Amino acid sequence: MSDPSTLRLLTWNVWWRFGGNWRERQPAIAALLGRENPDLVGLQECWGTAETNQAEELAAGLGGHAAFVRVGLPPAPNPPEYADQHGVEMGLGLVSRWPLATVAAEPMPSEGRELVALRAVVEHPRGPLQVVVGATSWEPDRVDETSRQLAELERLVLAADTARPSFLLADLNYDFDLPAMQALRLNDGWAAAPPAADPRTLSSTNRFAPPEATAQYDRRIDHILFTPGSTDARATAARILRDEPGGFPPSDHYPVVVDVEF
Repeated sequence: MSDPSTLRLLTWNVWWRFGGNWRERQPAIAALLGRENPDLVGLQECWGTAETNQAEELAAGLGGHAAFVRVGLPPAPNPPEYADQHGVEMGLGLVSRWPLATVAAEPMPSEGRELVALRAVVEHPRGPLQVVVGATSWEPDRVDETSRQLAELERLVLAADTARPSFLLADLNYDFDLPAMQALRLNDGWAAAPPAADPRTLSSTNRFAPPEATAQYDRRIDHILFTPGSTDARATAARILRDEPGGFPPSDHYPVVVDVEF
């Protein structure tokens, strides 16, 4: 968006190179981002290779900047399910309209697997903005671990030493039925959605809905949360994009878009 007092934020779990169809899905992801023209994009299940990564490729199409950090959640298939998964990392990505002053991989609590959050400072025209991109454990037997991860993500967002808003773009794998979600002190961008808006980001009707995550079906598990800062930032619009060009979803999740004024 052209007005520096308004931000368009988008978060999307883009389903790595699962399904054997990522080359067909990638153009649809890029086309949706080109249409929405977001200022900041958080990507979960973002792929990375020794030469490039998905965040960089999407940023190039938007004329923006990118960051990528490797994670072990979910684990990449071993052995690979398809030839083009070989040697490909699982990661978190950030696409930004403006340059990134700093990028850090912040350790997250996770038993037996490597997990970090991506924390970046964006060189926004009105001053530095902190953005955190994250994902949490989804398994029911790890709900206590997920709760600890939520607390750590919140701590990172609240640690920003700035009067401007600080953002979390994340696949949190739960909605606000979870007590740990209810305990968060962050503003929910979805509050700006129309009252009758369909909140599902992982839908049982999506042809790629993961069979191992039925507990997450038909819930809003992807979130844009923020602190208002002294600028009293507020969400002015929110929606979920359900594009399925030719009946072919670009991912197993649907992306969330929130506009924020500050």
